[in-house]
Amino acid sequence: MTVETDAPDPTSSLLAFFGSEILRLRTERGWSQGALAKEAHTTQAMISYLESAKRVPTDDLVRDLDAVFETGGHLGRLLPLVLRYAYPSWFLPYVQLEHDSKSMRVFESQIVPGLLQTEGYARAMLAAVRPDNLDDLVAARMSRQALFERKVPPHTWFVVDEQALLRTIGGPLIMIEQLERLLDAGQQPRTVIQVVPASVVAHPGLAGPFTVMSFDEQPDVLYVDGFSQGRLALESNEVIEAGRAYDLLRAVALSPEASAELIGARVEELKQ
Repeated sequence: MTVETDAPDPTSSLLAFFGSEILRLRTERGWSQGALAKEAHTTQAMISYLESAKRVPTDDLVRDLDAVFETGGHLGRLLPLVLRYAYPSWFLPYVQLEHDSKSMRVFESQIVPGLLQTEGYARAMLAAVRPDNLDDLVAARMSRQALFERKVPPHTWFVVDEQALLRTIGGPLIMIEQLERLLDAGQQPRTVIQVVPASVVAHPGLAGPFTVMSFDEQPDVLYVDGFSQGRLALESNEVIEAGRAYDLLRAVALSPEASAELIGARVEELKQ
């Protein structure tokens, strides 16, 4: 069980202020985090994360919290402001699509995919660009992983260039934790992880990372990452080409079993 922790300074960010409001409303009623979690149909860990500004809340959870606290929609009115500052405006549509996806095909060339990053790895990676809102960015990145906690998680397929495993972001200990997270994720029945080995000199992913998302009742959507911002592509020909490129990447990548062996070998190398 997650230990109840003190909330951060509520003036430090909108996410911290949101967390302080949950803490205020909860303590006014004399409830523990566990008691609130039961009423709001969530977990004690999630309440702890929200109060410590380590997660961005979902629409559904905010609605439940407003109902439990009988706030008349107070938290719901705060949520758009929280989202605006936790995620870049251009990225918000992608986050919603990611949340609604039935399946995802993700390729990364230089780093571990965001959906599989540990908090330590994400913090070390994001800190490299010296953002003013590092804590909010880390919280937002970790919040996206809630899609794996859905009643029916999406099918996810990750193809990663070996270069991402060789870049020791955050130092050996953080990287070991990150690689072990990859090994754990690869054991989940709805997640596949493959590594394109360094011996494959040229492959269709050299142009950069991309994601193809599929849904129940709408066409596939392509997301292409970029330096300053990514872009969503809806045009069918571009989406089809991305799907073909992904098939070729899977063809040149190691099998899931061989990929796990490579990741495990990298862990042992870092432990030496």
